[in-house]
Amino acid sequence: MALFPLFKKKRLLSVSDEELVVNAIRAAEKYTSGEVRVFVESHCRFVDPVDRAIEVFFGLKMDKTDDHNGVLIYVALKDRQLAVYGDEGIHARVGKEFWQNAVKDMLLHFNKDNYVTGICETVTIIGQVLHKEFPYEPNDDKNELPDEIVFGK
Repeated sequence: MALFPLFKKKRLLSVSDEELVVNAIRAAEKYTSGEVRVFVESHCRFVDPVDRAIEVFFGLKMDKTDDHNGVLIYVALKDRQLAVYGDEGIHARVGKEFWQNAVKDMLLHFNKDNYVTGICETVTIIGQVLHKEFPYEPNDDKNELPDEIVFGK
């Protein structure tokens, strides 16, 4: 711990916005064995945000879920880039068009600077699809991945 920090790290989302997103994740996962994670950073290190989302997805070990039904929502706020990436289990059931539509819907909100609303609504839609494709199993279900937002640089 620095005694005299020169720079205070600026929050990418307010505490109340973080709560809204985490609550959306928990609500989405309540009725499914699927897993949703949100990763937020300032800048995308790659030209294509999908490539960065894939790197983050595997870096967070989201491919290790039992049914391969994890979904990552990736957002680079300052670069205004985003991607949604689903593991092979869910992708095989919903296809490329579903992810493209999720991004389009999120962009409608992002273009109005409604980032948190866009993220939360996308989490909800993903949760509905996960519920349909991977319903909650009360005797077998476990929360395989943390619900908290992951923040990059």
